Amino acid sequence: MISKEQFQKEIDLIIKNAIREDVGEGDHSSLACIPENAKGKAKLLVKDTGIIAGVDFARQVFSCVDPELQMDIRIDDGAKVNYGDIVFYIEGSSRSILKGERLVLNAMQRMSAIATKTRIFADLLKGTQTRILDTRKTTPGIRALEKWAVKLGGGENHRFALYDMIMLKDNHIDFAGGISQAIQKTRRYLEEKQKDLQIIVEARNLNEVQEILAEEGVHRILLDNFSYEDTSKAVKMIGGRCQTESSGGINENTITHYAACGVDYISSGALTHSVYNKDLSLKAV
Repeated sequence: MISKEQFQKEIDLIIKNAIREDVGEGDHSSLACIPENAKGKAKLLVKDTGIIAGVDFARQVFSCVDPELQMDIRIDDGAKVNYGDIVFYIEGSSRSILKGERLVLNAMQRMSAIATKTRIFADLLKGTQTRILDTRKTTPGIRALEKWAVKLGGGENHRFALYDMIMLKDNHIDFAGGISQAIQKTRRYLEEKQKDLQIIVEARNLNEVQEILAEEGVHRILLDNFSYEDTSKAVKMIGGRCQTESSGGINENTITHYAACGVDYISSGALTHSVYNKDLSLKAV
């Protein structure tokens, strides 16, 4: 997994690029009608229910836009919120508040939706040994925000990108000539490059689980689109020799059944690719 320092660099890049995209040569709407020395105050108003996420991101955005802006946080990241709650107040230059408004809202609305969906999945897994994971099925350019939101919702992050973990999926296996070839080539590659990366290998059926178990160095087996019955059989076959992960269209109605099979992880792309933004507003006070 990537370090905290690397993750923060991703966040900094997102902020820098988003401001460039939104502000460009200047916020002419504000420049045209708001005096340069005008001061103002606004509140982040919740018009929905769920888990709030992106408060610290908002702090970083406003600090980047104008370090003199003052933020009074009333509700922290990861907390449950209801209609009418006020998450924070932001005070200072009116122009600066308006410059950061849309970026903050866009990010927090999406992050809160992801955190809310993740919390639903995490709550369903309470009392089991299984943990919920995100995937790389994220919005290009803002993966760090979406994975941050998953953590705030009570989930865990899978690999961040292609560089921090080895994941041999069906196409890798087929292009490499088979499971054994893919794993053996990968182990040689890691040794030659002196890289210490975990290896996850996808299995499409029980026979492939057996093939993977015949090789050494596999950290986790991904049971993709397995039935409940075959998942239970696979977990018994693996017998704790490596970690297990279920994936493939698992939703709120099926997640507890897969957890009951004894897998260590369940990964779901739906945490990040199938959510509806939460309704939040930034209102002058």
